[in-house]
Formats: sequence, structure tokens, C-alpha cells
Amino acid sequence: MSVEVVTFGCRLNAAESEVIRREAERAGLSDTVVVNTCAVTAEAVRQARQTIRALRRERPQAKIFVTGCAAQTEPQTFASMPEADRVLGNSEKLSAATWAQARAGFGLGDVPKAVVNNIMAVKETAAHLIEAFEGRTRAFVQVQNGCDHRCTFCIIPYGRGNSRSVPMGAVIDDVSRLVANNYCEVVLTGVDITSYGAGLPGTPTLGTLIKQILKHVPELKRLRLSSIDSVEADHDLIDAFAQEARLMPHLHLSLQAGDDLILKRMKRRHSRQDAIAFCAKLRRLRPDVVVGADLIAGFPTETDAMFQRSLGLVDECGLTHLHVFPFSPRPGTPAARMPQLSRAVVKERARRLRERGAVALRRYLDAEIGTSRRVLSESRERGRTEQFTPVKFAKPPVPGAIVDLKITGHDGRQLLTA
Repeated sequence: MSVEVVTFGCRLNAAESEVIRREAERAGLSDTVVVNTCAVTAEAVRQARQTIRALRRERPQAKIFVTGCAAQTEPQTFASMPEADRVLGNSEKLSAATWAQARAGFGLGDVPKAVVNNIMAVKETAAHLIEAFEGRTRAFVQVQNGCDHRCTFCIIPYGRGNSRSVPMGAVIDDVSRLVANNYCEVVLTGVDITSYGAGLPGTPTLGTLIKQILKHVPELKRLRLSSIDSVEADHDLIDAFAQEARLMPHLHLSLQAGDDLILKRMKRRHSRQDAIAFCAKLRRLRPDVVVGADLIAGFPTETDAMFQRSLGLVDECGLTHLHVFPFSPRPGTPAARMPQLSRAVVKERARRLRERGAVALRRYLDAEIGTSRRVLSESRERGRTEQFTPVKFAKPPVPGAIVDLKITGHDGRQLLTA
């Protein structure tokens, strides 16, 4: 392949990688690798650097471009790497002109190695009308980018800029195009998708957008959401979960902690009780819903009693799929200047959270044995239920098909079929 894109991080990055691939190929670039980085943790940045070095060893003649959130927030980190040929910012990476200029100017000494402009100056997010996702049976549609909140641990607003939304008509056109190209499932993505619509005429909400998609694209079989902020969930969003069978019964919540003082120090906008009440409300309206969450272990000043309240949140919210992040101080964020816990304590708390998550997942998987589930086949070996639970197939179906299967067991991580 003439252009390869290596993607780190979120579903939004996955969607943008397809735009990068398309524009770089259209520009005529060849023997090119683009590393689309993530900045959410120091470990993510380390992995990106490690990958860039490995790519240079494996492909000494290739042109290596580095972009994404880590390139936006730490351009000099990557520009100083001899293995990287060009560093592009998050806005620049999606521009056709960027890739045309890259091809025309590659190798010229007066072309700057890093082209990373002020992301805060970007005021709009355009639809990119992606027609296909290489190697994927579900499609991602960007509806929003950036974030207006300033959680004390988070570097992402400085990599993505302020919140801006894609107009509803453009989103619906994108979904329609993907469905016409035989995608059964579409995932709405963004940085803070529950802030959707704030800058658009009429200020539509995420719930409004969901209802309009389902109304105007009746052929769409499955609509799914990426991570949401529960405190921003609007009435129409909750109503859609209660009423719309095509909106999948799975939510991933940005909870981060279960102690009110830590939540306040994180500058989150919900309380522990808000999270518990939201999950209980979801289950009353949609009993088959499965809820996952992001949780941070070892935030600065977190005592063992505070951590115990995060552990307890797993059961009190009925969480099934956990993303556990050992706290990672990001330079430039307020939390990096707070009193830090030892790395040994942070890692130990992350381990305990993951163990609690594994127990919760096993309990859920046990309850699934004997049920029938509609599964989207992602490959000949694996698929996902409507609740986003992974399934390993005994008999390979056609990739991309939705099949009804009886669940016969599990291996602690995924469901098994006969």
C-alpha cells in the first residue's frame, strides 16, 4: 500500500485516520507512513515514539509523518526525532492542501519540519464524508471536535481546541453514504459529543441529532455512541435510549472517580450520586443496557478512603467494561502541579480497579450464558453484541453480517457460541 496510517487512541482518531489516508493517497504520496498519535497519557506518547523508531528500522526509505494530539501538544518532541520526516498538527492533518504541499515540498531544505498551528484558532469542524473504513465492519462518524471544559488532568483540549460541531445535515449525509456502502453499524464520535450543537444555529442537542439520524436513515440497523459525559445527557438523548431499539444499549461514561472531593479537584461537573442516579435511570428505561466507564487511579491527593469510593462505584453504578488509567501527570495541566502519589501506589490502585472490573465483567458474562444475541461479525473469528460485548465464533459467519447466536459460555473476556 502506498499510504499506511498507524492509529493510536480514540475512535475519533480512527475516523480521522481514514481522512488522512484518503487525502494523502489523492495527493499522490507513496511509500508513506502516517503515525496518528494520542496524548491522553505519557504512556501513549512513549508508545508513539517507540513505534516511530521501529517503523524507521523496518522501512528505512519510507516517508514518516507524525500527527495527532501528541504532535499538536508536543511538536518539538517529535520534530527532534531523526526518524520522523514531518510533524503535522491536528488541523493540518485533515487538509487536502497539507498533503499536496507535503508531496510537492518533500525533501526541500526550506520546508519546516513541524507544521503545527494554533488549534484554539480553529472555529469550525467540517464533515469529511468518509465512504469506507479499511479493515472495519463498523463505521465512525465525527459529529464534534474539541472541548470547552478544562478538567485539571486533561491535555486534550490543547490538542483539539475548543468545542465545535458538524451541522446535522452533513452528519446525516455521512451516515446515509456509509449505510449505502453496506455498513450495518455507525458510531458517533467526538471529543465531548454530549456538548454537540452548542455553536450551531438553533443549538440542537446530541439527542436531537440521534433522533434525526434514525428518522432520515431508516436503513441504518445500528447506531452507537462513543464516550459521553453523563451530566450533559439531554432529554432527547435519554428518550432515544428508552424508545429507539436501533440505538444500541451500551454507553461508555466519562466518570473518572467515585469520590466527590477528587471529582472537584479534577474539575468534573458531576458528583458520585449523579453518576449512580444516571446509571439507575438508564436501567429503568432500558433494562438490557450495559454501562462502561473511564476511571483514573491514583489522582493527586487521593487517599485510600477516596480510592475505596472509586472501587465501590463499579458495583453501585453496575459497570461492566472499565477503561482504567493510572494517573499520568501531563505537563501544562493543573493536576501535574498537585501533590503526587508514588508511582507504586498509582500502579497498585490501577491493578485493584482492573481486578474489580474483571469481577464485574465475569459476573455479566455468566449471566449471558443461555441467552440469544444479535451479533455484528467483525471478522471470521469475532464480533460484538448490541451491548458491545465481544463474541468468539464457533462457526465463522460472513464479516459485516448481523447474526442471531446462542451464547454457550465465556472465557472471562468474551462470550462463546456453539
